[in-house]
Amino acid sequence: MYKRISSILSQEFFPKNHFFHSSVHCIPKQSSYFPYTEEVLASYIAPLLQQKGSSCLFPSVIRQTQQIHAQLTVNGLHNLGILGTRVLGMYVLCNNYFDAERLFCQLQLCYAAPWNWMIRGFTMMGYYDYAILFYFKMLIFGTRPDKYTFPYLIKACGGLHAVDLVKYVHGMIKDLCFELDVYVGSALVKFYAENDCLDDARDVFDKLPHRDVVLWNVMLNSYLRCEGLEDNVIGLFEEMRKSEVEPNYVSYTCVLSLCGAKSIVRFGSQVHGLVVKHGLEMDPKVVNTLVAMYAKCHCQFEARKLFDFVTQALVTWNGMIGGYVQNGMISSDVKPDSITFASLFPAVTETGCLNQGKEIHGYIVRQGVLLDLFLKNALIDMHFKFKDVQAACNIFEATSDVDIVICTAMISGFVVNGMNLDALRIFRWLLDKKMKPNAITLASILPACAGLATLKLGKELHGNIIRKGLEGRCYVGTAITDMYAKCGRLDLAHQVFLRMPERDSVCWNSMVTNYTQNGKPEVAMDLFRRIQLEGAKYSCVSISAALSACANLSALHHGKEIHGFVMRGGFNFDLFTNSALIDMYAKCGNLNLAQRVFDTMESRNEVSWNGIIAAYGNHGQLKQCLVLFHEMENEGFKPDHVSFLAIISACGHAGQVEEGKRYFDRMTQDYGRLEEAYRIIKSMPYAPDAGIWGTLLGACRIHGNVELAEVASAHLFRLDPTNSGYYVLLSNLHADSGTWMRVDEIRNVMKERGIQKIPGYSWIEVDNSTHVFVASDKSHPRSSHIYVLLNHLLGEIQDEGYVRQMYSTIDAALS
Repeated sequence: MYKRISSILSQEFFPKNHFFHSSVHCIPKQSSYFPYTEEVLASYIAPLLQQKGSSCLFPSVIRQTQQIHAQLTVNGLHNLGILGTRVLGMYVLCNNYFDAERLFCQLQLCYAAPWNWMIRGFTMMGYYDYAILFYFKMLIFGTRPDKYTFPYLIKACGGLHAVDLVKYVHGMIKDLCFELDVYVGSALVKFYAENDCLDDARDVFDKLPHRDVVLWNVMLNSYLRCEGLEDNVIGLFEEMRKSEVEPNYVSYTCVLSLCGAKSIVRFGSQVHGLVVKHGLEMDPKVVNTLVAMYAKCHCQFEARKLFDFVTQALVTWNGMIGGYVQNGMISSDVKPDSITFASLFPAVTETGCLNQGKEIHGYIVRQGVLLDLFLKNALIDMHFKFKDVQAACNIFEATSDVDIVICTAMISGFVVNGMNLDALRIFRWLLDKKMKPNAITLASILPACAGLATLKLGKELHGNIIRKGLEGRCYVGTAITDMYAKCGRLDLAHQVFLRMPERDSVCWNSMVTNYTQNGKPEVAMDLFRRIQLEGAKYSCVSISAALSACANLSALHHGKEIHGFVMRGGFNFDLFTNSALIDMYAKCGNLNLAQRVFDTMESRNEVSWNGIIAAYGNHGQLKQCLVLFHEMENEGFKPDHVSFLAIISACGHAGQVEEGKRYFDRMTQDYGRLEEAYRIIKSMPYAPDAGIWGTLLGACRIHGNVELAEVASAHLFRLDPTNSGYYVLLSNLHADSGTWMRVDEIRNVMKERGIQKIPGYSWIEVDNSTHVFVASDKSHPRSSHIYVLLNHLLGEIQDEGYVRQMYSTIDAALS
């Protein structure tokens, strides 16, 4: 870590004409005329500094800050310590680092406050190296840190897990007598606790004169999770009770968890009394921990009594179930049988508690419960849904009397886990064993055909379904339509859909989604309108698909109508519906409404964060895109490859190659451009998809790297062989480099594979009517006027020096 810091200390973070190569700024003489006094400007800044969270990012707040900064500059007050630093603080809180950096270099840097704001800003953005760099630059400059310097510096060290560096900083904190400051001390305690340096954490903790409940809970939880130190929890809890700080629900759940793990039922009962005394007996987290504690201590009567007294949430049920399993269910004379357990597994699966499922499975084996086909089927289903494919296969292989129900469970499980070839293998095996597939079996194998795009096999299965008279069943018909759609035969899917005697919401959702995903948004919207007319009910799936269709059509008017329906129908609490709304508004060009939907979401997930990040990135607003990315991290969401692709694409659109490279490095822990990016892609922990290879191919086109483009396109032709855009992109690259023979080869490959270039469309909405245009299109009623205006504009931009590029031969041939 010291080598890392010493290397960045040698960097010139600012150009040579900046502050590190000049003397300390002096306060200038005040102007003879002040439109605003220092006090007046300070009164404007004070309420802005009180803004919390994302409200600081509102354009009005940023604009007000810039206006105040302008007044400071005009009146010669820009480098006054208090006012200038306050404006700097507002820029940092607003994530406006461009203006913050410029102002920072103009301030009186002999004071700690400007440095503190920059350290805080870099830490908030996740640039931990730069935050630490600023601290050492501050020392080099001769500025003395104050107590506000260290909390964010320690947090930056925490982001890098730099224990040795914090211990070095801790020495300076002691020298400056800041160790007993509540904020500095709390930051040290949290850092040491999170990095398992509990002796250091306890040493600082014991010295602090004021310790709030959060700090007590940090120590309690740290002892609880540190093996060998759990027994300290009880002693620390008793010490906490003697202090002026009252334990809260976190404190009690921590102590009760220890009592359950160590079977300390007597002390746990005493804590239960304290819970009741302080009115926390109805707190869900405390109750769940109490139930689990009594169950683990073999006190099933107390656990059941408490369970019956409170509202029975899912976690409480899990605690009771786990308790009965751990205690062998011997408190009753009635022994559970295979039906009992088979009925229990769906509840375990729904709550997502794999460990409890394994505990119940272990009990079944230990107690010699009869493993009949009914119970084996439930076990196989549970393990598949928990992604434990090997355990499910082991149960199947150990079963001698396999029937069609077990085989169907295996087929469904393989399909759910994306193992379509294995699903087909089981299907062929059951046919060889002369088993007769039922309707559920056939409906389960059709998604495997869809996943493998095996249209021939799908048609054979469809014929078998017709001969057996099963096509009229709703779930079977839905599986058939979905198979045809995913195999590229929307016409056949629509025929089957029209013949179905009854169509439920799942069937309608499937058709709307398939038409949207297959580039038929107009038909998707028509089907969406018919859902209610046919007596079916809308769902979040159909609404999300319709919003995607509106996005593809740039039909803002229709999207707003659906948004109104979402609000009236109570669908506005669904995460995926809100994410679809964000995507729709962004693709229709209305970022303000996209942001408004995002801001009003009560809860968010990775999809919604990725949606709003991509929205700003696609509109070229890189700064806000990066701000949201770091907000996503600060909220505890882990960016996935979709997040990084959105950021890197936004950097590419903005021409910020270095910034994009830095984020690519964050994803792969390496630096590099095209060749380096290729090596990074090959070392990714997950299989690169078409989006990643497509990004690399696009970069190769920009930089003219033909060799690497061939490598990327080979992967793309395998992953997405029907996407004409990749062929055209590679062809255009070869056309730019003059390798016309390769251009002809690519064109011939497209003809052999029946791939046609899909022309690019443009939409514009005028008076709630959408107008569609394509290259060389003259079908619009006002096309003559449009081309006159277009030629006029082309003439003007050519006068400005624009040179039109010649189309490649493949563009000309396929347009």
